[in-house]
Amino acid sequence: MQRGGILVVSGLAAVGLAVMAGGAAGQQQQRQQQPPAQAQPQKPLKDSVVGTWALLIDDGVKADGTHVPNFGPNPDGQLILTPDGHYSLQIARTVNRPKFASNSRTNGTAEENKAAIAGTASAFGTYAVDPAAKTITFHIESSLFPNQEGQKETRVITASTDEVLTYNNPKPGNPAYEHAEVMWKKAK
Repeated sequence: MQRGGILVVSGLAAVGLAVMAGGAAGQQQQRQQQPPAQAQPQKPLKDSVVGTWALLIDDGVKADGTHVPNFGPNPDGQLILTPDGHYSLQIARTVNRPKFASNSRTNGTAEENKAAIAGTASAFGTYAVDPAAKTITFHIESSLFPNQEGQKETRVITASTDEVLTYNNPKPGNPAYEHAEVMWKKAK
C-alpha cells in the first residue's frame, strides 16, 4: 500500500510539473509576441533638475583624480530648484563642528565662528539651465560667503536623471583641486 501511494503521489507531482512547465512556456511565448514596452521619454534637462535634492557628496577633485570631501565625511545638504527658476542651497559639515559655548549665534568665539563659516555653505537666488552646454548657472542674490553675492556661477552638469543630479564646479575655491564634484539625490 505504501509503495502504491508513493507511485500515485509521484505520478501526480510529475503531471503537476509538466502542467506548470507548459504554462511557463506559454507565458514566455506570449511575452515574446508582445511588442516591447515603450521607453519613457527623457525629460528636458531644464525640467529634470527641478525639485528638492539631498546632498550625497561635495568633493574637491585633485589632478590625479583623488576625491577630498569639502565638508568632511557625510555632509548634510539640500538644494531646492523651483520650476520658476529660483534656488536655495545649504550644505553643512556634520562631523567636528563645535557648538557655541555661549549658546548664542551672535556671541561665538573667533574659533567657533571660523569653524561655523568654514563648515557651511548657504546661498539663494535664481538659476538658468543651458541644455546645449549642459550647464546650470546660479545667479547668487545672497550667500553666507559675501564675496559670492551678485555673482553668477556656472556648473557643468555631468548627470541628470529623475533620481540623481551631479555637477562639477570648474573653478573651485581651493587651488589644490582641479574641479569640485557635487552629487545630489532626489529627496522623497
